Amino acid sequence: MSGYSPQDAVERAVQAARCDDCVVIADVTSSANLRWAGNTLTTNGVSRSRRLTVIAVSRGPNGASVGVVSRAGVRDEFVAAVVAEAEKAAADGSPAADARPLVSPGELGAMPAASGPGWAEPPAATEIGVFGAFAGDLGAAFGVAAAAGRKLYGFAEHTMTSTFLGTSTGVRLRYDQPTGKLELNAKSDDLTRSAWAGTSSRDFADVDVAALEATLAQRIGWAQRRIELPAGRYETLLPPGALADLLIYMYWSAGAKDALDGRTVFSKPGGGTRVGERLADVPLTLRSNPAEPGLECAPFTIAHASSRESSVFDNGLPLRSTDWISAGTLSALTQTRHSAQLCGLPVTPPIGNLILSAGDGAATLEDMIAGTSRGLLVTCLWYIREVDPQTLLLTGLTRDGVYLVENGEVAGAVNNFRFNESPVALLGRIAEAGATVRTLPREWNDYFSRAAMPPVRVDGFNMSSVSQAS
Repeated sequence: MSGYSPQDAVERAVQAARCDDCVVIADVTSSANLRWAGNTLTTNGVSRSRRLTVIAVSRGPNGASVGVVSRAGVRDEFVAAVVAEAEKAAADGSPAADARPLVSPGELGAMPAASGPGWAEPPAATEIGVFGAFAGDLGAAFGVAAAAGRKLYGFAEHTMTSTFLGTSTGVRLRYDQPTGKLELNAKSDDLTRSAWAGTSSRDFADVDVAALEATLAQRIGWAQRRIELPAGRYETLLPPGALADLLIYMYWSAGAKDALDGRTVFSKPGGGTRVGERLADVPLTLRSNPAEPGLECAPFTIAHASSRESSVFDNGLPLRSTDWISAGTLSALTQTRHSAQLCGLPVTPPIGNLILSAGDGAATLEDMIAGTSRGLLVTCLWYIREVDPQTLLLTGLTRDGVYLVENGEVAGAVNNFRFNESPVALLGRIAEAGATVRTLPREWNDYFSRAAMPPVRVDGFNMSSVSQAS
């Protein structure tokens, strides 16, 4: 991408536009990765890409129609052609229900978490050196695991995306988003026992590989004893990552427009939304904050296309810390300026992180195990799918570590299960929540990795059938 300037691409596109309004988004992404298997590094690589998205708006007596065209690797001489293609799509399109005036520079205010490189600075980039210290620690973990008869598998990935947003109203915004994740799987030498752990990181400087390997070693040890259990409802301990997978799906399903239309678990019988209803007895607060330390994300809306939860007309709209659930009560749903007007609620667009806390909860997962008479410890979930949007019933499988806890100790590993649970109903059955820590969801980390959750104790988690998955 030598010589490419995303800022120039944005300016060229805005200047070439002949439509009533125009939004241009230039994304420049670089990614580095390491992979390993059987205690040996196998591959590494670096990739780079760029994408230009042009959103043309044609306003007429019947409303505003939108044309969106997104292309990878657009050279300067083809920018005008992409704009023309978007303008044609807008001219041929139907009026957009979510149409609003574009955000103006005067609406931006003092945006939180907006410090960093200015508009004119070159795009940020990552490279393989981001793993410098981490790779050494990983090598040491390989040695520890091999000496104890364990094999480590997994991968680490670090991505940097610089996004440049420009509009015909004069908005010029830029945000650099680092995203890192580590997935680590340990197996016994005979491959009959397996355990998984993961973490997110902005720069891999804070990843404690030794601690993750020690956690996996403990779980592989627990699995030396095998216990068969039937399906049923069990008191269940969910660590932060497993809880994150359930609540991220709930967050994705919390669109105000769908709730207002009677489509979801957040729809109020007879009309309206359930905002204001109590969902949990424990004082749980679920929130998003662009400036959350260690989980920082874009402080303004970036919408490459409109959906029921986001609108291209809201591009550049400032994002503020938002409580979705406050002390157990549903306090907001994700929505655009359009849906906020329909609902009569504040504008609360989606934000790229999710944090759950429980008042003064301070217990660790180990503390909660010690306080359990009999229950299950489910370390991670996968293959999660929606069964019923009206209740948000989800199904999925356990994987890489389900354990029976008796009298404050882990008695052994049990068979895997298929579960059927609604994360909304589950909130009402959380009996205990511990200290919030940064975590990595296993199922959804390709799409959403910035999360912080506590371990929780759930009454009657529904293990609907025994699974043969290993």
